[in-house]
Amino acid sequence: MSKAIFITGTGTDIGKTYIAGLIVKRLAESGAAAAYYKAAMSGNDRRADGSLIPGDALFVKNTAGISQSLESMCPYIYENAYSPHLASRIEGNPVQMSVVKEGFQKLAAGYDFITMEGSGGILCPICFDEAKIQLEDVIRELNLASLLIADAGLGTINSVVLTVEYMRAHSLPVKGIIFNNYHPGNIMEDDNIRMCQYMTGLPVLAKVSPGDTGLQIDVDVLKNLYDEVK
Repeated sequence: MSKAIFITGTGTDIGKTYIAGLIVKRLAESGAAAAYYKAAMSGNDRRADGSLIPGDALFVKNTAGISQSLESMCPYIYENAYSPHLASRIEGNPVQMSVVKEGFQKLAAGYDFITMEGSGGILCPICFDEAKIQLEDVIRELNLASLLIADAGLGTINSVVLTVEYMRAHSLPVKGIIFNNYHPGNIMEDDNIRMCQYMTGLPVLAKVSPGDTGLQIDVDVLKNLYDEVK
C-alpha cells in the first residue's frame, strides 16, 4: 500500500522544493520507491521547442536521483511566476481537481511513498474563475497530513504559529516542522525554533543549513510520518 504526505510552507520561496528533494532522496537511498508530485507549478522556463520545463519537478528528480518521469510529477505547468489561479487566467489550462487526483492515484499504484508539494503557502488559490479550489481543498480531497517547512530566521515565529493555527482550525493535520536556512549556533534561530516548538506543540523534525545535500533524520522516523493513501 502506498503512503503519502503533503509539504506546505509558511509562504512562497521558503524552500519547500529544496526540502522535498532532500526528503525524496532520503527515501530513495533507503531502497524505497519514492515519488514526487505537485498539483501546479508556476514560473517555469521553456525548452527550445517551446514546451514548458517543470522546474520544481526537475530539481527534485535531479536532487533525489530518481527515475520517475517529469510528466508524472505535475499535471499543470505555467510560465508566469504567479499563483496558479492567476497564471491559468492568463495562459489557460485551469486546474481541475479530478485531473490532480487522477495523477496522484496513478503514482499511488506504483510507488511506496509519495511526497506531494504545495504551491506557495497554505492559503494559495489553485483555481478561482472556473472553480473555487484552494490548496487546502486538494489536501482534503487526497486525505493527506502535512509537514510544515519554515525559515529559521527573523519573523518565523509569527508565520509558523499563524499557519499551524489556521491548519488546525480547518482540520488539516500537521505532523511536524522542518526548518530551512538554519545556521548552527545562531542564538536567534535557535530561540525561534524553540519558541515555535513551544507555541505549536509540534516536533521539530530536522534543521537544514544552506548547502546541505542530505536530510538529517532517521529514515524509519521519516517513513512513519507518511499515511496510507485512501
